[in-house]
Amino acid sequence: MAENLTEAGSFSLYFSGSSASLSTPHLYISALATWPRKLDPCWGWKSCFPGIPGFTNASLGGTLLMTLNVDSSVNAVAVSPNDKHIVSGSKDSLVRVWDASTGSELKELKGHTNAVTSVAFSPDGKRIVSGSDDDSVRVWDASTGSELMELKAHTDSVRSVAFSPDGKHIVSGSDDNSVRVWDVSTGDELKELEGHTDSVTSVTFSPDGKHIVSGSDDDSVQVWDVSTGNKLKELKGHTDSVASVAFSPDGKLIVCGSYDDSVRVWDASTGNELKELKGHTNSVISVAFSPDGKYIVSGSDDKLVRVWDASTGDELKELKGHADSVTSVVFSPDCKRIVSGSDDKLVRVWDASMGEELKELKGHTNSVTSVAFSPDGKHIISGSGSDNKSVWIWDASTGDELKELKGHTNWVTSVAFSPDGKYIVSGSDDDSVRVWDASMGDELKELKGHTNSVRSVAFSPDGKHIVSSADDHSVRVWDALTGDELKELKSHTNSVRSVAFSPDSKYIVSGSYDHSVRVWDVSTGDELKELKGHTNSVRSVAFSPDGKHIVSGSDDNSVRVWDVSTFNELKELKGHTNSVRSVAFSPDGKHIVSGSYDDSVRVWDASTGNKLKELRGHTNSVRSVAFSPDGKLIVSGSYDDSVRVWDASTGSESKELKDHTNSVKSVAFSPDDNWVRVSDSGSWYIRERIVDSNPHEQYTGWLLSPHSPIRFMFVPPEALLPDASNILTIPRFARSYVDFTHATLGPRWAECYHV
Repeated sequence: MAENLTEAGSFSLYFSGSSASLSTPHLYISALATWPRKLDPCWGWKSCFPGIPGFTNASLGGTLLMTLNVDSSVNAVAVSPNDKHIVSGSKDSLVRVWDASTGSELKELKGHTNAVTSVAFSPDGKRIVSGSDDDSVRVWDASTGSELMELKAHTDSVRSVAFSPDGKHIVSGSDDNSVRVWDVSTGDELKELEGHTDSVTSVTFSPDGKHIVSGSDDDSVQVWDVSTGNKLKELKGHTDSVASVAFSPDGKLIVCGSYDDSVRVWDASTGNELKELKGHTNSVISVAFSPDGKYIVSGSDDKLVRVWDASTGDELKELKGHADSVTSVVFSPDCKRIVSGSDDKLVRVWDASMGEELKELKGHTNSVTSVAFSPDGKHIISGSGSDNKSVWIWDASTGDELKELKGHTNWVTSVAFSPDGKYIVSGSDDDSVRVWDASMGDELKELKGHTNSVRSVAFSPDGKHIVSSADDHSVRVWDALTGDELKELKSHTNSVRSVAFSPDSKYIVSGSYDHSVRVWDVSTGDELKELKGHTNSVRSVAFSPDGKHIVSGSDDNSVRVWDVSTFNELKELKGHTNSVRSVAFSPDGKHIVSGSYDDSVRVWDASTGNKLKELRGHTNSVRSVAFSPDGKLIVSGSYDDSVRVWDASTGSESKELKDHTNSVKSVAFSPDDNWVRVSDSGSWYIRERIVDSNPHEQYTGWLLSPHSPIRFMFVPPEALLPDASNILTIPRFARSYVDFTHATLGPRWAECYHV
């Protein structure tokens, strides 16, 4: 019973924070569709409404219960001891108090004249303390919002504040390098703790109130005796600024987050480092223990909230949703929720339940460096780095992983199929080129000769040769059957990043860090021409299917098209705002696709140079792009660890995109990105937008009918519903999708219910 009540309560909180809660029955029952957990009683309620849309939620690792829009970067959050209120401090110099059950803003506390950097409730919940860039510490009445006192002594920004467990004292840390202790009843400064040699970024009391721990930009953590003000210990280990510190509830452990991207756990009595929690890919800005001491939560500049097992150091959950740095994290007193604040101007409330079975996510665990389709379009291969060092084979229609090819001892940088699809070639940072049996996954040959990382590999169209390029400045041609090295092409004066054969197998094109594109004769090994025009490193090159043109992408942010007969530059395609890492022609030669470090995939008209489509969905740099053999699909690989498949069609809004296979829940947007079709269901809808909002907040979450202002359902924007023309993501759990196949919403909403 208790478990059912907890589940019902979590759903009620989720529902109350949704825009659907203010709507009519046929809309608010659709909130059940987006509830991600399969526990009673919500799962039982879903069975009573078979007509609500199907919704598959991406694996966020935790359930987002509520989003509070602060309209300013949030620097700090805290939860009241009775779990009824949330307080936030933000860049607009305001302290705000929120209702934790509804998400409503209750009070706006005005007084600070600069950004509020830290907030905390007193143990009895009656007072709030805040620190600010205006150099002051202020104490507020939590019920009325009145300012009770202003504590002045710091001579620079106050970075952190906290109450003592008995509520009698306040501790503050500042950019003036000091830690100060204050009397709450009088506002008098009691002690100044000196020892840090740089800004004090975080301070807190031990649970018994006898000690203070402080973290600093001097990379150290210091422990102080409250009664004497003496420094007891200095905890060293972090290699960059310490941004956040916290005691465990029993006072035995200290956790710290740092700009060295790590979370570290220390023994409070001995000062020994016990664990280093690795996972964040950028500065860790905030850390906290759960009230029962079993878990640690951390927020980072990598936009993620992570939950860790405090005893083992294992990462349990990764909470995705924030669109900017996570600046503050905290558990609710009952351990059931996590509250996070971010520079994206939002406060998010998450379900922190640890009773659920954690999903095992299988697939790439690091950046995807290269992708390619098989000649029949049925398979996709991808290469990865770091932990994997593998080549992966995927089913292009389902997104299922078929094989992992292991053998390389360093990052796999490039992959390609042979023309008959029977073989795969891969290049690696281990300086080797390897050939694999595509059906069995066995390694057939290791081609040795390069003396540095191999950056690009390709089969010749006749399947007889393999070409590779490397950081050793060379291009090498190999016999595909025997593995013998046939030629070494030398002229480049820096790393050669990309190579490709002409369609007739007679020529090779190469692009290099020396800013040049070079064309070679395969039979003689002679350099035919150096194509000059790029003003920075050339990252990718390709021939058009008829062999008449070459396309190149560069760190100068441009895509350039060249005439093979004259070697003249024909066009410069401008639009990317960062390095272009991969380019390819469509099989009919009419289109060019490019992937960039600006996180986008762009499709261009090869004859005019006009941009036709911009495919958005990746959350990090796009490293590799390719067309499917029929030209209908585009595949892209990214540093966000995913492989995505896109519909390459540029048809009008009313065009039906056909030929998707099996049960792919595919979506394809019209050119203006307002309309999306869920293929496999024949349903169309419009995603409602907020006019003139920033890119991270442009959608309200409402899915509307394209023919009338009927609202179909509400899908939280944080649910990762695709906002570009994704039709498949590999692994499939990386994106959410909606299925209206059996839905009876709109005017027929009553038919949703079934007894």
